Amino acid sequence: MGNADATAQSDPSNPAGDMNLQPTSFPQVDNQGAVPANKNIEFVLDIPLQVTVQIGSTRMLIRELLQLGQGSVIELNKLAGEPMEVLVNNKLVARGEVVVVNEKFGIRLTDVVSPNQRIQQLG
Repeated sequence: MGNADATAQSDPSNPAGDMNLQPTSFPQVDNQGAVPANKNIEFVLDIPLQVTVQIGSTRMLIRELLQLGQGSVIELNKLAGEPMEVLVNNKLVARGEVVVVNEKFGIRLTDVVSPNQRIQQLG
């Protein structure tokens, strides 16, 4: 923290706009007012995320899409009984099986992606 940084100030007597560089200094920073690391995460805990359970996917031609009607069946790339994928903001975080809870669908997690694998997905 020293005088290595400089601030640019205009010289009003110089109409050409040349800059006059002056050294600057910053006060010492201490950690006395710092929040402990476990408290720093509190502000992100209420950020909403999009959670999606993907049962499968397929590709189709526009012609096939236009021919769909009530009762049509779309064949997906997953086999019956295969684990569903749980995506958070379009990133795979887990796999699981479909369950029914109070007449609503849910998913029981059977495999959670490791933190290292999740980090690799970001790159």
